[in-house]
Amino acid sequence: VPLEAHIMSKCPDAKDCLKDLILPAMVRISNKVNFTLSYIGTPTENDGVDCKHGPGECMGNIIELCAAHLYPDPKIYLGFTMCLTKDFENIPQRELVEDCALEHAIDFDKLHDCATQDDGALGIHMLRKSVQRSSKAGVTKSCTVRLNNEIYCVRDNGEWDCPNPGVNDLVIAVEKLYGR
Repeated sequence: VPLEAHIMSKCPDAKDCLKDLILPAMVRISNKVNFTLSYIGTPTENDGVDCKHGPGECMGNIIELCAAHLYPDPKIYLGFTMCLTKDFENIPQRELVEDCALEHAIDFDKLHDCATQDDGALGIHMLRKSVQRSSKAGVTKSCTVRLNNEIYCVRDNGEWDCPNPGVNDLVIAVEKLYGR
């Protein structure tokens, strides 16, 4: 079942969304979903991306995308992303990234190489593709959770906007779709 969270790495709503909904649900349904973490931003004329919380957020998004690229198992890259997000004000500081990489058995040097490869071209390309995916889905708010390619829940300005923001509700919704 397609499950996707659209976030910005330096967004407090993304932190709450991951901590209170996505991670606890994934513990129970990771084997029943095709999980994607996508990013929100604005593509620029010169093939770049503008991020709402500045260039540091774009770098944070790229680091998290590199983790997902290098370690495609959501149990690894989602844990790493949550680790960074807990301290989102300090993204993309090297010490935070190194600590979270160590905690989640991610090779920091590989992460750094991915983010800086070809003068950052790979990272920017991945971020741009991710931002375009969110845009194509009509997503503008971090955090937007999509289930089966439809908006399921939005966390914005510290509030949930969805009929059932609970973990159990998401698990049940996934299991219903999975059972079809």
